[in-house]
Amino acid sequence: MTETAAPLAASAATTARPSTEGAGPLGPVPDGWTRAEVEDFLYREARLADENEYDAWEALWTDDALYWVPAGGPGTDPLSEVSIIFDNRNRIATRMKQVRTGKRYAQAPPSHLRRVVGNVELLGGRPNHAGGVDLEVGANFLAVESKPRGNELWAGRTTYRLRRQPGPDGAAEIRLAFKKVVLVDNDKPVPTLAFLV
Repeated sequence: MTETAAPLAASAATTARPSTEGAGPLGPVPDGWTRAEVEDFLYREARLADENEYDAWEALWTDDALYWVPAGGPGTDPLSEVSIIFDNRNRIATRMKQVRTGKRYAQAPPSHLRRVVGNVELLGGRPNHAGGVDLEVGANFLAVESKPRGNELWAGRTTYRLRRQPGPDGAAEIRLAFKKVVLVDNDKPVPTLAFLV
């Protein structure tokens, strides 16, 4: 190993590994959350994605967010398994910049989308690396994508981790710290997934 390679290897070895399990096991639902506010947030996130409101959708994420769509099953470790999407916060921002150029040919013209989110469950609280506790939520979804080549149905189970953070005015706002989307047919060839699932 060369002298310049050694510090790079040491640096890479000490870099924090992105965690899909948070900072600890799932505990009870944290105090202060209501089903109504959680459902409102999930419905808004889905609507923003469906209506290509990219700036507003991107603003929902925390700075340490992870967005994961596993392939080939339920997904246990995105660093050792194939994923359709595995984005940290920087990659989410890059993906949104690419979409905003209008030159993303998989979405030219953009698909028309509508999704239904249901079976919402408040699963518990998961410690995060900032020392707080995120609310873990599960929900099912069904999305219809209409494009010139025909329609696609997408269905699956989404796990969200929600966190309260101070907004621009100082008031607490709900933000998305983690989103894992397990498509029901992710063990089969997936058609071009060129929208926010």
